[in-house]
Formats: sequence, C-alpha cells, structure tokens
Amino acid sequence: MSLPAGLRRSPMAWVTGFMLASLVVLAVAGPLFWGAAADRPDPSAVLQGPSAAHPVGTDGLGRDLLARILAAARPSLLLALASVLLGAAAGVLLGACTAVVGRRAGRLAAGLINLLLAFPALLVAMFLAVVFGAGTGGAVLALAAAGVPGFARLAQTLAAGVAGTDHLAAARVLGLGRLRLLCRHVLPYIAEPLLLSVTTAAGTALVALSGLSFLGLGVQPPGYDWGQLLSQGLDRIYAEPLPALAPGLALVYAALTFQLLGEVLARGAARRGPVARVPAQRSAPGGPAEDGQVLQVDGLTVELPTPEGPVRPVRGVSLSLGRGEIVGLVGESGSGKSLTALAVADLLPYGARVSRRTLRLLGTDLGALTRKQRDRHLATGLSVIFQNPASALNPALRIGTQLTEAVRTHRGASRAEADAQAAEALRRVGLPPALLRSRPYELSGGQRQRVMIAAGLMVRPGLIIADEPTTALDVTVQRQITRLLVDIRRDTSAAILFISHDVALVAEFCERVLVMYAGTVVESLPVGRLAAHARHPYTRALVASVPDLTADRGRPLPTVEGTPPDPLAPSPGCAFEARCPRRRDRCAEQAPPLDDLGSGHRVACWYPLPVPAAPESVTAS
Repeated sequence: MSLPAGLRRSPMAWVTGFMLASLVVLAVAGPLFWGAAADRPDPSAVLQGPSAAHPVGTDGLGRDLLARILAAARPSLLLALASVLLGAAAGVLLGACTAVVGRRAGRLAAGLINLLLAFPALLVAMFLAVVFGAGTGGAVLALAAAGVPGFARLAQTLAAGVAGTDHLAAARVLGLGRLRLLCRHVLPYIAEPLLLSVTTAAGTALVALSGLSFLGLGVQPPGYDWGQLLSQGLDRIYAEPLPALAPGLALVYAALTFQLLGEVLARGAARRGPVARVPAQRSAPGGPAEDGQVLQVDGLTVELPTPEGPVRPVRGVSLSLGRGEIVGLVGESGSGKSLTALAVADLLPYGARVSRRTLRLLGTDLGALTRKQRDRHLATGLSVIFQNPASALNPALRIGTQLTEAVRTHRGASRAEADAQAAEALRRVGLPPALLRSRPYELSGGQRQRVMIAAGLMVRPGLIIADEPTTALDVTVQRQITRLLVDIRRDTSAAILFISHDVALVAEFCERVLVMYAGTVVESLPVGRLAAHARHPYTRALVASVPDLTADRGRPLPTVEGTPPDPLAPSPGCAFEARCPRRRDRCAEQAPPLDDLGSGHRVACWYPLPVPAAPESVTAS
C-alpha cells in the first residue's frame, strides 16, 4: 500500500518506519547474533543484577537476559502474526461469504457471528488454550479462534456494502460462481480496511500471546518468548526490577509499533480519498422462439416486504420484445420500471417474491430450468447496462479483467482469446484497447458507460436491458450512447429494452413505447403515435410535460398534477383515478384491462382520450 507524498513527509510515518524496520532486523538477526549467548548457562553468574557484562542481569541458570530478550523477538513476533493471520483468514471468509451465499446460509452465518461475539475474546482464548493443551501450537490456535468473531463482524459489515452494488449484480448476471464472486468482487473491494484491521490486531495478538505465556499456557521451556521472560523476572521485581521490566518494555515497543503502523496506513488511505465508485463451451438451452420473440413476459408481479406489510410495486406486467427491436419503457420514479427489469434478470433485492404466468428468454421458459441452468442462460442470453456505471464496475479490478470474466467462464475462452475479444469489444464502442489495463475510476462517465456496453457485448446477448443508461451523462454523450445502442442493434440484431424518464429521448430512437404507472403498463403504442395519438391521460400528461423551446417562458412548465398512489393501500380501481381529469365512478371501482385498439396500440383506460382530428385540407374552388 503506497503512501501519499504528504504522508511520506510526516514525522510519525518516519518514526513508525524506523520502529518497524528495527523489529524486522531484530527478528531476523536476533537468534543469529545472540542465540548462542542466550542459551549458554553460567553457574558463576546466577541471578545477577545489571552489570557491564550483563546489562539487564542473568536468570536462574546464569544466562544473559538481554541476549534472551533480543533472541525472543523472532518467536514472539512470528507466533503473534501467525495467530492473527489465521484468525483473520477464517473470520474474513466467514463474514464476507454472507454477500455471496444464499439467503438461508447468509442468515445462519450472521447468526453464528452474533453468537460468537457474545463471548469475550480473551476468556475464549484462555479457555481454548487449556482445551488445546499448554504449548505454542495450542496458544496460537486459541488466539486465532478468539479473533475470528471480530474479523467476521468487520468483514460482514464491509461485505454488506458490496452486496447491494451494481458491479456485484452485474457479476451475478454473468453467472459467476460464489467462490469467484467472493475472490474477485468482494474481497478486493474490502481489502484495504481489512488490512488496516489486521495490522492493529497484530499488536493486540502479541500482547495476548505473551499473556498466555505469562500464565504458563503459551510457549513452554526450553522455548521462550517475551511473556515467559516477563513471568520469570516477576519474582525478582522488588529486588531487581530491570529483569522484569525489560521484557515488558520490548513487548510495549513492538505492540506500539503495530498500532502506529495501523494509524499511519489509515491516515494514508484517508488522504488518498475513497476509490471512485463498484469449462467447456456449452450450447444455449434454447434458441429464439418461432415467432421471433426474444423476451416474453406475462402477468409479472413483484412483492416486497416492508415493516408496514408487503407491497406490490409491479402488478401484472406483460411485455414482449422481438429480435432486433428497441422498446422504450417510460414512467415516473417509482412506477416499477427498474424492478420489472431486475425481475427479468433475476436480480431483485433480498426478500422480494416474483410470480408470473410466462417468462421466456430466447425461447426458453426460465421457470422450467434449474437454478444453475437459469443463471447460465441469463448470463449468456441477457446483459444489463446499469444507470450508474461508476458503481456497476468494480473499482478494485482492471477493465480487462471485468470484460473477460464472462467469456472465460461461459464460453471456455483462453486468456489470450478473451483479451482479443475484449479489445474488439472496446473498439466497437469507440474506445482504445489500451483502456483494458485501466481501472474504472480512471475513466470519464461516458467512457465507463461505453465499457458497460462493451461488457454486455462480450457474450453476444439476445437481449440488452438499458436501465437509465444516459441519466448521469451530458446531452452530447447521451446522444453518443443512444447512437451506439442503435448501431449495436443493427450489427447484432439484439433486442433492447430502454428504460428512461426522458420521453423525448425514448421517442427519438425507440420503435415502440410502454408506459408504466403504479406498477402496471397503462399504454403500449408505436413511437410514431406517442406525440399526438396517445390515448391514456397519463401518457398525454407525460408528453405535455416535455419542455418545448416554443413554450411561453413566462408560464411554469406543465406537470402531472397530484401524486402516485400509496403502495400500501392500493385502490381496487384505476391507479391513475385520483389524478385523472376524466375520472368517473367506474374508474374507482374497477381496474381497466389493457385493451387492443389495433395497429399495435393498447391502452388500459375506461374512457380513453379521443384521437385528435386531422386538419382538413383546403382545396381551390
């Protein structure tokens, strides 16, 4: 972990570096230079106090205590590091796995962590040291086991922040296994705070291990460490305090070094600031359906648990996309657009329940597949372009690694083949292959969005779901992204479901528009009919709210009056009834079906707006 230039000039950093270097030199050179003197008995110098020949005095066999303290640096430090590394490895795996395992296993792991945290670590270490047997191995294992709960809770907390990120959801879309998700997308993301915790825990482990040796549960004679030397000198503390204090001073020096090191590294991480946020080849389980439909959804309903009771933000949605078709999905925030897409991609949040009559992708009924088959089919048949590419891309991995994961996992491509395909995918979206070695935070917003599109193209999907892909981009880059999607549709014949709030943008390049309100599709119509021939009052209101350069600037912009209905108290009738200027008694009693008006136009309204009359042509008499 490199330190910023400002921290390299910090006096604390230099002092900590010197202290750490002195410990390393002492651990390496101590037994070599003072090992023989430390083990050489001298009956004529038994229990002597400090002198010129023995600056710290001698022990009961006449051995030089200073030499023994210096030689004990290696076992003391190595055993402490071994215990903390073992405990950290087990604890981090236990805590981090909660982000990638199933819901039931995650709850069990979280419950186990909470149970282990109920016991004081030091008491657990002493108890396990007795159970394992007094000695070096038992003490190290006892301290490692006692440290597991603390590291597990830290890793669980950090991993919980990763579990909801778009880049982990994107990795799940790719169908990566849990071990790969853990090693490539969770652990690198949380490695820095874990490293800082391990550094500071090393000092605590050193003190704890010395405490076990002091109590006779750690290192046993003829071996020795600082804790045992401290125990042996305690009997003489009133007559000769230095033989007892010297091992304690060495212990304090080493523990303080680790604590300062952790503080310096943490300060360095803070000054850097947070990272900008994030097999054999198989045949597809099913090809496109005979009618050319890439996606067929019928009666899709999503239910989410809340403290006040379950809500249904998506209710009975039906839609279909043909090969090479671009369909826009528009509506206010909270209308259920993104949840519909997430339900199709099997990426709904924890606790969500999905029901549907039909859900077919590329001619394959997803409900008829096993979990593993469904994951692989979604990974190769569908790609998702998320709204925020900064969080959808993992900041801990290079662009090349993230682009090649899917083809290496599901297409059996070698590293060289995958790299060549990734370079070609970047060229297709107008980016240089040199960006493969970059990390996401080194790119601009438009470049990151293009990388997301390139990642989706790697598996040659039949369906691309673009969820607000241009919201955070400026107008120029928005047009570039939409043109790119049109070009991709032309070159690959992939169907595109384009989700957006921007009605004008959808009308510009989509072929068909689905309008959602309060979790249902209220109108489906060709894009050419959107501006002047929409029949649902809500659709007309959305179109009217689009800013127009010819509008009177002295008047406020038109808006859709009222607010969406409360999802906890859904109305039995039309969801738009409270805001509709054409509402009648029937609207509050019965929900209107999505009726077919012909020419691909369908509307869910009991009293749809009339079609505006075309202006009459003037003929000469």
